[in-house]
Amino acid sequence: MENDPTFYWKSSHIQIVGPETDLNFLDSQSVTLTQPVTALEAWRQVMRQPMPVVKRAFAIRDAVVSKFGVKRIGGFSGTTPAQVEVGQKLDFFLVEHISPQVLTLTERDTHLDVMTCISVQDRTVSITSSVITHNWVGRLYMVPVAPAHKMIVARNLLWLSQQMG
Repeated sequence: MENDPTFYWKSSHIQIVGPETDLNFLDSQSVTLTQPVTALEAWRQVMRQPMPVVKRAFAIRDAVVSKFGVKRIGGFSGTTPAQVEVGQKLDFFLVEHISPQVLTLTERDTHLDVMTCISVQDRTVSITSSVITHNWVGRLYMVPVAPAHKMIVARNLLWLSQQMG
């Protein structure tokens, strides 16, 4: 959201969706690569081949949550445009910030606000996800999503390190 203040966690490179005390979920995982990469390049590499289990999970998610008034998001397409600007969508995420070191993506609705920040410092790539829930639907949604998200990010970072050293 344009007028929302920016919140940082641990460094000026890691953006979170709100004050740390307001977060209902916070996960940050990192990997150090042998070669330099931008935040967008890291995102592109991780998202170019979404894991099949993630595709199935999004299909199930959309089928279930649409019954509760939560919008369908469709998952990840496997494509990222060559040029990305603030205000543009990357799949279901809104690009809120982009620089060589930081790519900040959000999805906000009446149930929860989600922010994923891909940050690069030297050759270390971090994926930090933060969530603020607004009601019981958002809290219930996060029960299975929180542990699954942690495993998916860990797997994505492992894959990134295997692809880019």
